[in-house]
Amino acid sequence: MVSIINKIFKKENDDCIIIVSGLPRSGTSMMMQILEKGGLEIMTDNIRKADRDNPRGYYEFEKVKEVDKDTSWLADCRGKVVKMVSMLLFDLPDNRKYRVVFLERDMDEILASQKKMLERLKKEDGATDEEIRTGYMKHLTKIRNWLKERKNFNVLYVSYNDIIKEPQSHITELNKFFNNKLNIDEMLKVVDNSLYRQRKI
Repeated sequence: MVSIINKIFKKENDDCIIIVSGLPRSGTSMMMQILEKGGLEIMTDNIRKADRDNPRGYYEFEKVKEVDKDTSWLADCRGKVVKMVSMLLFDLPDNRKYRVVFLERDMDEILASQKKMLERLKKEDGATDEEIRTGYMKHLTKIRNWLKERKNFNVLYVSYNDIIKEPQSHITELNKFFNNKLNIDEMLKVVDNSLYRQRKI
Protein backbone atom coordinates (compact mmCIF):
# COMPACT_ATOMS: atom_id res chain seq x y z
CA MET A 1 0.00 0.00 0.00
CA VAL A 2 2.81 2.41 0.93
CA SER A 3 4.63 1.84 -2.36
CA ILE A 4 1.43 2.54 -4.32
CA ILE A 5 0.89 5.81 -2.43
CA ASN A 6 4.48 6.84 -3.10
CA LYS A 7 4.14 6.17 -6.84
CA ILE A 8 0.96 8.23 -7.09
CA PHE A 9 2.42 11.10 -5.11
CA LYS A 10 5.68 11.18 -7.05
CA LYS A 11 3.86 11.12 -10.38
CA GLU A 12 1.86 14.21 -9.38
CA ASN A 13 4.75 15.99 -7.64
CA ASP A 14 7.91 14.65 -9.29
CA ASP A 15 9.62 18.04 -9.22
CA CYS A 16 8.45 19.05 -5.73
CA ILE A 17 10.55 18.76 -2.56
CA ILE A 18 8.58 18.29 0.66
CA ILE A 19 10.00 20.10 3.68
CA VAL A 20 9.03 19.83 7.34
CA SER A 21 10.18 23.02 9.03
CA GLY A 22 9.78 25.21 12.09
CA LEU A 23 11.71 26.43 15.10
CA PRO A 24 13.83 23.97 17.09
CA ARG A 25 11.66 21.88 19.48
CA SER A 26 8.45 22.76 17.64
CA GLY A 27 7.38 19.20 16.78
CA THR A 28 9.13 18.70 13.44
CA SER A 29 10.35 15.19 14.32
CA MET A 30 6.79 14.14 15.16
CA MET A 31 5.61 15.54 11.82
CA MET A 32 8.29 13.54 10.00
CA GLN A 33 6.96 10.40 11.68
CA ILE A 34 3.38 11.31 10.73
CA LEU A 35 4.23 11.82 7.05
CA GLU A 36 6.31 8.65 6.95
CA LYS A 37 3.42 6.63 8.39
CA GLY A 38 1.13 8.36 5.90
CA GLY A 39 3.12 6.76 3.10
CA LEU A 40 5.71 9.33 2.05
CA GLU A 41 9.39 8.57 1.61
CA ILE A 42 11.67 10.48 3.97
CA MET A 43 15.28 11.60 3.68
CA THR A 44 17.32 10.83 6.80
CA ASP A 45 20.81 9.51 7.44
CA ASN A 46 20.17 8.42 11.07
CA ILE A 47 23.46 9.96 12.17
CA ARG A 48 21.77 11.68 15.10
CA LYS A 49 20.34 8.90 17.22
CA ALA A 50 17.18 8.83 19.33
CA ASP A 51 17.58 9.95 22.94
CA ARG A 52 15.47 11.06 25.90
CA ASP A 53 14.55 14.32 24.19
CA ASN A 54 13.40 12.57 20.99
CA PRO A 55 12.83 8.89 21.88
CA ARG A 56 11.52 8.10 18.39
CA GLY A 57 14.43 9.75 16.60
CA TYR A 58 15.30 13.11 15.08
CA TYR A 59 14.83 12.26 11.38
CA GLU A 60 17.69 14.57 10.44
CA PHE A 61 19.74 14.69 7.24
CA GLU A 62 23.16 16.20 7.82
CA LYS A 63 23.56 17.67 4.34
CA VAL A 64 20.69 20.05 5.12
CA LYS A 65 22.99 22.02 7.43
CA GLU A 66 25.27 22.86 4.49
CA VAL A 67 22.52 24.08 2.16
CA ASP A 68 24.10 27.53 1.94
CA LYS A 69 27.23 25.96 0.41
CA ASP A 70 25.93 22.88 -1.44
CA THR A 71 22.47 22.24 -2.90
CA SER A 72 23.34 19.32 -5.17
CA TRP A 73 21.69 16.85 -2.77
CA LEU A 74 18.28 18.48 -3.35
CA ALA A 75 17.98 16.60 -6.65
CA ASP A 76 17.59 13.36 -4.67
CA CYS A 77 14.80 14.86 -2.55
CA ARG A 78 12.15 15.28 -5.24
CA GLY A 79 8.91 13.70 -4.05
CA LYS A 80 10.49 12.98 -0.66
CA VAL A 81 10.32 14.60 2.78
CA VAL A 82 13.29 16.30 4.43
CA LYS A 83 13.43 18.12 7.77
CA MET A 84 14.92 21.60 7.88
CA VAL A 85 15.01 24.16 10.69
CA SER A 86 13.25 27.33 9.52
CA MET A 87 16.39 29.48 9.63
CA LEU A 88 17.76 27.48 6.67
CA LEU A 89 14.78 27.99 4.38
CA PHE A 90 16.27 31.30 3.19
CA ASP A 91 19.15 29.36 1.58
CA LEU A 92 16.98 27.19 -0.67
CA PRO A 93 17.44 27.93 -4.40
CA ASP A 94 14.57 29.51 -6.32
CA ASN A 95 14.81 27.09 -9.24
CA ARG A 96 12.93 24.32 -7.41
CA LYS A 97 9.40 23.84 -6.10
CA TYR A 98 8.77 23.19 -2.42
CA ARG A 99 5.81 21.96 -0.39
CA VAL A 100 6.39 23.06 3.21
CA VAL A 101 4.69 21.85 6.39
CA PHE A 102 5.61 24.55 8.90
CA LEU A 103 5.23 23.58 12.56
CA GLU A 104 4.13 26.14 15.13
CA ARG A 105 4.11 25.65 18.90
CA ASP A 106 3.45 27.68 22.03
CA MET A 107 6.62 29.73 22.54
CA ASP A 108 6.82 29.03 26.28
CA GLU A 109 6.82 25.31 25.52
CA ILE A 110 9.53 25.69 22.88
CA LEU A 111 11.77 27.59 25.29
CA ALA A 112 11.16 25.12 28.13
CA SER A 113 11.85 22.13 25.87
CA GLN A 114 15.02 23.67 24.48
CA LYS A 115 16.26 24.58 27.95
CA LYS A 116 15.65 21.04 29.22
CA MET A 117 17.50 19.52 26.28
CA LEU A 118 20.50 21.84 26.72
CA GLU A 119 20.61 20.97 30.43
CA ARG A 120 20.69 17.26 29.64
CA LEU A 121 23.44 17.83 27.07
CA LYS A 122 25.27 20.04 29.59
CA LYS A 123 25.36 22.92 27.14
CA GLU A 124 24.61 26.58 27.69
CA ASP A 125 22.95 28.89 25.19
CA GLY A 126 24.37 32.07 26.73
CA ALA A 127 21.17 34.04 26.12
CA THR A 128 18.21 34.68 28.40
CA ASP A 129 14.76 33.26 27.67
CA GLU A 130 13.53 36.74 26.83
CA GLU A 131 16.36 37.32 24.36
CA ILE A 132 15.69 33.98 22.67
CA ARG A 133 11.94 34.68 22.60
CA THR A 134 12.48 38.10 20.98
CA GLY A 135 14.84 36.62 18.39
CA TYR A 136 12.47 33.78 17.56
CA MET A 137 9.45 36.07 17.21
CA LYS A 138 11.35 38.39 14.85
CA HIS A 139 12.48 35.40 12.83
CA LEU A 140 8.94 33.99 12.55
CA THR A 141 7.63 37.32 11.26
CA LYS A 142 10.47 37.54 8.76
CA ILE A 143 10.12 33.97 7.47
CA ARG A 144 6.34 34.24 7.11
CA ASN A 145 6.68 37.42 5.04
CA TRP A 146 9.45 35.87 2.98
CA LEU A 147 7.44 32.72 2.25
CA LYS A 148 4.44 34.80 1.15
CA GLU A 149 6.53 36.29 -1.62
CA ARG A 150 7.84 32.97 -2.93
CA LYS A 151 5.69 31.55 -5.72
CA ASN A 152 7.66 28.29 -5.70
CA PHE A 153 6.67 27.59 -2.07
CA ASN A 154 3.34 26.02 -1.10
CA VAL A 155 3.07 26.29 2.70
CA LEU A 156 0.77 24.74 5.29
CA TYR A 157 1.11 26.07 8.85
CA VAL A 158 0.35 23.40 11.44
CA SER A 159 0.03 23.86 15.20
CA TYR A 160 1.76 21.16 17.23
CA ASN A 161 -0.52 21.98 20.17
CA ASP A 162 -3.66 21.59 18.04
CA ILE A 163 -2.57 18.25 16.58
CA ILE A 164 -2.03 16.90 20.10
CA LYS A 165 -5.45 18.15 21.24
CA GLU A 166 -7.48 17.24 18.14
CA PRO A 167 -5.42 14.89 15.96
CA GLN A 168 -8.27 13.67 13.75
CA SER A 169 -9.34 17.04 12.35
CA HIS A 170 -5.84 18.46 11.93
CA ILE A 171 -4.36 15.36 10.34
CA THR A 172 -7.33 15.34 7.97
CA GLU A 173 -6.39 18.90 6.96
CA LEU A 174 -2.79 17.79 6.55
CA ASN A 175 -3.94 15.00 4.26
CA LYS A 176 -5.82 17.52 2.09
CA PHE A 177 -2.56 19.43 1.65
CA PHE A 178 -1.19 16.23 0.08
CA ASN A 179 -4.17 15.74 -2.24
CA ASN A 180 -5.84 13.21 0.10
CA LYS A 181 -3.30 10.55 -0.84
CA LEU A 182 -2.05 9.67 2.66
CA ASN A 183 -3.03 6.96 5.13
CA ILE A 184 -4.81 8.86 7.91
CA ASP A 185 -5.31 5.83 10.17
CA GLU A 186 -1.57 5.17 10.30
CA MET A 187 -0.78 8.86 10.75
CA LEU A 188 -3.05 9.09 13.79
CA LYS A 189 -1.14 6.29 15.52
CA VAL A 190 1.92 8.55 15.74
CA VAL A 191 0.27 11.12 18.03
CA ASP A 192 1.20 10.14 21.59
CA ASN A 193 0.22 12.36 24.51
CA SER A 194 2.86 10.73 26.70
CA LEU A 195 5.54 12.39 24.54
CA TYR A 196 3.94 15.83 24.99
CA ARG A 197 6.28 17.20 27.61
CA GLN A 198 7.04 20.78 28.67
CA ARG A 199 3.37 21.54 28.06
CA LYS A 200 1.98 24.90 29.13
CA ILE A 201 -0.50 24.47 31.98
